[in-house]
Amino acid sequence: MLPWSDTLVITLVALAADAVIGDPDWLWRRLAHPVAMIGRAIAALDRALNREAWSPARRKSGGVIAILLLVLVALFAGYAIEAIIPRGLAGNIALGLFASTLIAQKSLYQHVARVHAAFDSGGLTAARDAVSLIVGRDPNSLDESGVSRAAIESCAENFSDGVVAPTFWLATLGVPGLLAYKAINTADSMIGHRSDTYRDFGWASARLDDLVNLVPARIAGLLLVLAAPLARGSMASALRTMWRDARNHRSPNAGWPESAMAGALGIKLAGPRRYAEGLVDDPYLNANGRDATPVDIRRALRMLAAACGIQFAIYITLACVA
Repeated sequence: MLPWSDTLVITLVALAADAVIGDPDWLWRRLAHPVAMIGRAIAALDRALNREAWSPARRKSGGVIAILLLVLVALFAGYAIEAIIPRGLAGNIALGLFASTLIAQKSLYQHVARVHAAFDSGGLTAARDAVSLIVGRDPNSLDESGVSRAAIESCAENFSDGVVAPTFWLATLGVPGLLAYKAINTADSMIGHRSDTYRDFGWASARLDDLVNLVPARIAGLLLVLAAPLARGSMASALRTMWRDARNHRSPNAGWPESAMAGALGIKLAGPRRYAEGLVDDPYLNANGRDATPVDIRRALRMLAAACGIQFAIYITLACVA
């Protein structure tokens, strides 16, 4: 395992490279993205260990075996990559560039910004199309406030599990930790559903994803609290709302960044939402807030950019004292 000082340098390179370069389409049209490779492995395990004829208990056991295999392979791959790359500054930069492909600062900003831009270019219909690319709810059931709310919730939640969590595990356990986290998080997004097909098989992946996001989600919430003034929001309101409402979310983790965002912007988030499998009748976060508007998407993007900058500054500080 690399020294922590090297791991922090790799983390800083990864954050900087992702902020500047992001995920260039031209590159991933030619190469297999690491997440796509993880996805193919999950699909293969799904086919092998999630048979319709099996009992619920056997499917749950299959899901446990699948996520354990996935994590072990991810850890092994991470250690192999670190072992192959020569030690030193050049090696740390190379590892940082690789790690940047698994952090989503720029791509998250771009996807949410497209929803805001769609309101200007094509109105509600275009905005529905844009938001359907980043959320799973039925876009045709959303009015202007619903589309805005969905985009802002996606911004907050994905800041946690697409930016803060992979960075946290990279800084903590190096490339093996980053790959293991992405394997768990990708498995949760693919098979961690409550549908008939995955209720049992995806149980272990969903629970493990909850566990590995426990600390990062709370860090993400605090980063958004600190970023609130950059969007003309209130740190006090963001912190108060997060502390009061985070536990009201059906996820043990998503409520922290989402309620911090809601309090900072003075809007209500979450609440009733319609997905393909039906209506989710959740309570609102910051229920006394106003309805979200497209202008609030732009404010949320400012908070996202500021929170990413604060996170980078924290890791610089840690690298200086390590």
